[in-house]
Amino acid sequence: MSKIIIKTPEEIEFMRHAGEVLTKTLDLLAKSVRIGVSTKELDEIAEKFICSHEGCTPGFKGYRGFQGSICTSINEEAVHGIPSSDRILRNSDIVGIDCGVCYKGLHTDACRTFIVGDAPYEVKQFVKTTKEALRQAVKQVRPGGRIGDISETIQSTLERFGYTPVIECTGHGVGHDLHEAPEILNAGKKGTGPVMKPGMALAIEPISSMGFGDIRKAKDQWTLCIADGSLSAHFEETVLVTENGCEVLAK
Repeated sequence: MSKIIIKTPEEIEFMRHAGEVLTKTLDLLAKSVRIGVSTKELDEIAEKFICSHEGCTPGFKGYRGFQGSICTSINEEAVHGIPSSDRILRNSDIVGIDCGVCYKGLHTDACRTFIVGDAPYEVKQFVKTTKEALRQAVKQVRPGGRIGDISETIQSTLERFGYTPVIECTGHGVGHDLHEAPEILNAGKKGTGPVMKPGMALAIEPISSMGFGDIRKAKDQWTLCIADGSLSAHFEETVLVTENGCEVLAK
């Protein structure tokens, strides 16, 4: 397994700035999600805003050949949806918008799931619970804790309400690369896995399903969908392990 990278104080400052820009980007996109907008329009809004900040670039664009600045995953799409002018948001859709910002070679990564227009109560509860799984997971981040503490918390929060964690999609370390060690599963056992230490930067991202958690790859070879066609939700924050607990860098 790859070594977990402890960030230096200077690197942490770079990540703080990237995280501030990323959070503001998602705040802007929150105001832009509406019935009738295309995911390509959202992508253009994000890219223009990120690049308006000196030294900042969209962390996803060009990553392993990905063409967008954001991932836009709609309804049964779990992750990696490609923005397109043909994908128009409709009332009651849910859309996960995953975004990354790079500043001076340091990455941050975050995602929110938005409800377009209005949606049935059960859909709202599903999205709310997935967000709560992230909130509870972040509470587990502290020096001396284990990565499995995060994983178990995500799993137990989702399963308590009858939802399924998507196991094949994981959280991860982040910083010099978008994906670093350690892998952070969305299910696991408390007290297992690597020990958290100050200076670790983690992208924690509960990904859930209203049905089964198996996934399939779409024809575009990027988008991962829930195999049984059920809805999926996704929330993610970049957090830093500190001496006393954790600091959220991007949300």
